[in-house]
Amino acid sequence: MGQTDSSKHENVAILGASDRADRFAYKAFKLLQEYGHTPLPVSPNVAVVEGVPSVKSVAELQVPVDTLTMYVGAKISNQLTNEILALKPKRVIFNPGSENPELADKLEQAGSEVVEACTLVMLRTGQY
Repeated sequence: MGQTDSSKHENVAILGASDRADRFAYKAFKLLQEYGHTPLPVSPNVAVVEGVPSVKSVAELQVPVDTLTMYVGAKISNQLTNEILALKPKRVIFNPGSENPELADKLEQAGSEVVEACTLVMLRTGQY
């Protein structure tokens, strides 16, 4: 079982969410749930992840987002820059393969904490 400190439970948007068990975005969804967080799947290609409805874009999210964890490459995230900035996440995690220095700079300038790391490793090692 994961951490149970309710003061650290977050709404976590997963950009590039997947319903395929072999994908890291799916594994992050499951582990975030295990650790007591509320994963919010975001993907234009997936309707539902483990019973949780997905939204097609971050602009459709209806709740404040504490952390945005990225599972899309720079080619896609560059197209979503304005939506991501408008979301005003407290933190953005660029998982391996999703790095985007230009977007990271804009997020930092807008006041978001930016981390280049693996969400799964962060959760399992207590760094989340």
